[in-house]
Amino acid sequence: MNPDYVAEVNAQAAADGNNAAEASVAQYQTAIWLDQISRIAGDSTHTSLTTELNDAAATATAANPKVVELVIYDLPGRDCAALASNGEIPATAAGLTEYESQYIDPIASILNNTAYENLRIVAIIEPDSLPNAVTNQSKTACATATPYYESGITYALNKLHAIPNVYNYLDIAHSAWLGWPSNMSATPAVYQKVVLGTTAGYASIDGFISDTANYTPVQEPFLTNPTLSVGGQPVDSATFYQYNPTFDELTYDTDMYNTLVAAGFPASDKFLIDTSRDGWGGPGRPTALNSSPTTADTYVAANKIDERPFRGDWCNQNNAGIGARPTDEPFGTSSPIEAYVWIKPPGESDGDYPTSTHTHGDPHCDPSGTNTDGNGGTYSTGSIPGYDVPAGQWYAYEFQMLVSNAYPAL
Repeated sequence: MNPDYVAEVNAQAAADGNNAAEASVAQYQTAIWLDQISRIAGDSTHTSLTTELNDAAATATAANPKVVELVIYDLPGRDCAALASNGEIPATAAGLTEYESQYIDPIASILNNTAYENLRIVAIIEPDSLPNAVTNQSKTACATATPYYESGITYALNKLHAIPNVYNYLDIAHSAWLGWPSNMSATPAVYQKVVLGTTAGYASIDGFISDTANYTPVQEPFLTNPTLSVGGQPVDSATFYQYNPTFDELTYDTDMYNTLVAAGFPASDKFLIDTSRDGWGGPGRPTALNSSPTTADTYVAANKIDERPFRGDWCNQNNAGIGARPTDEPFGTSSPIEAYVWIKPPGESDGDYPTSTHTHGDPHCDPSGTNTDGNGGTYSTGSIPGYDVPAGQWYAYEFQMLVSNAYPAL
């Protein structure tokens, strides 16, 4: 457990009259985000990595090991296609050296301690990085950053894989990003370049993770056939999907798993799904198939549980809810889904947006702003109105909403 997050949850539950549903969130494991070099040593609001690991190791034994989830997230030029979570290290040769020597090396040195041999350390490697190398090379910042992403991740995998009880999972975006066949088919080569550049090759990773800090449902229970004809058009032609046939993470991960294995990745490299905010419960959730709409757009609108105006919306989404609880093998041993995990701590903000009083932030987080689909379509950002909370900071209203809309209910 991350004691910093547990304290946030407990404080909020107490402030809300000892709310039992809110307090129950503190029982579930969330990841520890090492999103700045300073997070390694800790600061006034973050426990140091060493203290976190010491606490976990104190009650772990060989017969009863503890899992610790860490997010490795500080690449040079981090999040090249966004602004809310830009990193602290520049996308330069000097920045790569800083990443390796001041960030990865200290983390690896701490993890490589025999005192932690009864821990199983799951390393979530650099969310959103390689997906940008697949799709966003037309953006100057991403084209510039990509070589440093590739070199930095290869270095991180080498250092972390060398530690026997560290397990590396590469972030692989989500269905609304790499789910189109053209994007999916381009994915293996990008990941192979990084993985096969390591000393151990394919053995340097243990799997992949999708939907990190995102909101895409594991399943769309009433939208199971993308080619179903409604009004003479396939369902996936709806504006919400734009001919992307992967409507949910289970479909996407299954298709991506098969694509990666066909390209040479080991069949043992299975998928984690971050379900921390993809529940979409609450009064707006459909409870049965509505077959009456006569166009693809209206059919999708009536039946999807994902309440975002646009699948590309990602910042502090209104009406979202906590999703399935962390568990292993939710679909059995034959499924490519290895586990549900909570990587993004529910209730910590995705980012703020620029206003007249401060210039920092990402316009994609502005509830009055818009996002575009690349085809001329414009949509609401879907962000919660009335608040402007910097990335990673506690967001009380969002936490209360996520708990209220949890599915299954807390």
